[in-house]
Amino acid sequence: MNNKSFDYKRIALGYAKDRPFLHSQVIELVKKDIGFQGNFENGLDVGCGAGLSSKALKMICDYVTGTDISGEMVAAASALYPNPPYDFFQSSGEEIKASDNTFDIVTAAGVINWVEEEKFLSNLARIMKNNGVLIIYDFWITDEMQENADYSNWWHQSYLKEFPKPPRKENVWTQEMTEPYGFEMKRQKECFFKYGFDLESFIRFMMLQSNVNAQIEEKGRPPEIVEKWFEETLGPIFKGERKTLIFKGYYWWLQLHKA
Repeated sequence: MNNKSFDYKRIALGYAKDRPFLHSQVIELVKKDIGFQGNFENGLDVGCGAGLSSKALKMICDYVTGTDISGEMVAAASALYPNPPYDFFQSSGEEIKASDNTFDIVTAAGVINWVEEEKFLSNLARIMKNNGVLIIYDFWITDEMQENADYSNWWHQSYLKEFPKPPRKENVWTQEMTEPYGFEMKRQKECFFKYGFDLESFIRFMMLQSNVNAQIEEKGRPPEIVEKWFEETLGPIFKGERKTLIFKGYYWWLQLHKA
């Protein structure tokens, strides 16, 4: 699996409609940490996907530029969020074309597992303003459903066996790693979120997971067969009710100090 594994229209449209907007909760946590009361002026959202993370950045920023390596994602984001105050274009995180000292805040949601860290940080250090803020974050569905152990069993005994997790980098950045590029690691925190799904909305969400994408887009498994598998195995767990799922995530707050 690589950083273009999400460059499919099916996935881009699903990201636009069926992803929970937990990005906003992360931004609220970060805002409290920084103690920032106003708005940043010019923000960059790296790996914007279909635009939810850009929408979250707009909560604390006047103008948002979103970039993604996937043309399908950029098209979906551009259709949902008008210009201005948004602007979207296709680019990898390492090669974003912008003038020096442009952005006073940068967010990167679900991105660092795919970038070349040295090139990424070097380019950000160029295009960000002195004392600019870099927020790196991600969140993912876990094996926990509130007050339902059957779901955890389904996750491990059925889901992960049917849809194995594809390989990707899982490294945690350190101060020693970011310091050569001028970034100070101010804070690193884990966080947990709750989100309610009915069976139909949960299946739509699960159809966007990297485990499932690898089977559909890369191995040719028909989406309708995958959906039927989810319906049959999850039906007895949801029982026609709305269930609360647990998400786990993290955010890192870094600040750039130029020489």
